[in-house]
Amino acid sequence: MKIFECDHCGQTVYFDNDTCVACGHRLGFAPDDIALYSVRQGEGDLWHKADDESRRFRLCENTGIGVCNWLVDEDDDETFCMACRHNNLIPDTSTEIGLNRFKRIGAAQRHLFYSLLRWGVDTPTRKQDPQNGLVFDFLEDTVEADGSLTPAMTGHEDGLISLRAAEADDVTREIIRDQMNEPYRTMLGHFRHEVGHYVWDRLVRDDGRLESFRKVFGDEREDYQAALQRHYENGPPPDWPEHHVSAYAATHPWEDFAESFAHALHIVDTLETARAFGLAVDDARLEPLGDPYKCVSGKRLAEAWIPLTIAMNAIHKSMGQKDFYPFVLTPDIVAKIDYIVTMLNGPKAGKAAA
Repeated sequence: MKIFECDHCGQTVYFDNDTCVACGHRLGFAPDDIALYSVRQGEGDLWHKADDESRRFRLCENTGIGVCNWLVDEDDDETFCMACRHNNLIPDTSTEIGLNRFKRIGAAQRHLFYSLLRWGVDTPTRKQDPQNGLVFDFLEDTVEADGSLTPAMTGHEDGLISLRAAEADDVTREIIRDQMNEPYRTMLGHFRHEVGHYVWDRLVRDDGRLESFRKVFGDEREDYQAALQRHYENGPPPDWPEHHVSAYAATHPWEDFAESFAHALHIVDTLETARAFGLAVDDARLEPLGDPYKCVSGKRLAEAWIPLTIAMNAIHKSMGQKDFYPFVLTPDIVAKIDYIVTMLNGPKAGKAAA
């Protein structure tokens, strides 16, 4: 994530800020421009850039409940911003728990969409593509008649992504992470993984990349349910760390792609953040990499990423915390990252096949 600057007073501002602490202007993120603007209210529900009345917007409808800071172009007939308009089922915002969950979910969702915007990934809504458009259900757990709790399931099917709303609560998510023996589990990680399945549908399956995909990840025609059952009954193969970024990635080529896609986003977005703050490792600045979002080499990304993670892991341990990045990037994993970033930066990246 890059660092922004208030376009009215020059104060440093950040992606999630809704007010400039220096000049007091409301801030809003304009997805079409990938820019954070200071805005003033004009006539009715219209707002305009603080120093340019010709550039007008409306606030996302979720701004009213403190969930979103994104802008909607004045000519857009949607009331929600380009991220929030994908939401179907959301937590009950009339309750404190539901509203707090939705705020955390929304923050992770906007961070996801920043990356998709940077790569130009096409994300039609269900209104635009009724069969395969991208849509989110943030599901609450079910309380059964006997008082027991049935957790909501996370998953993806034909553009519909379901996420368990309760995982927006740190305690709940940490309990699950420990129970499943996972080194890492975040709401943003869930978004990135599940959207990886959506991206596979649009940019691999529908865009003529199946043959090249199978050379890197394996044959996705393998029975998915049988592979999932085998994974949960027997665990991953002993050599999974050599070939897969996580144990779950070893389940099936679809999961391998989704996990690798999530890690590509972890790596690229964090490297952009490090670059924005001028972080250096062993006096070797990250600047020579250039814009990580434009890098088409998994090897080049790994060369910048690995020294940074070693340093950050050591810093976290100095604070008594777990590793910042508890994963190892082997040559096979780097090749998968390479496949993904090359695809995302390719001539057809972000566009669905006709």
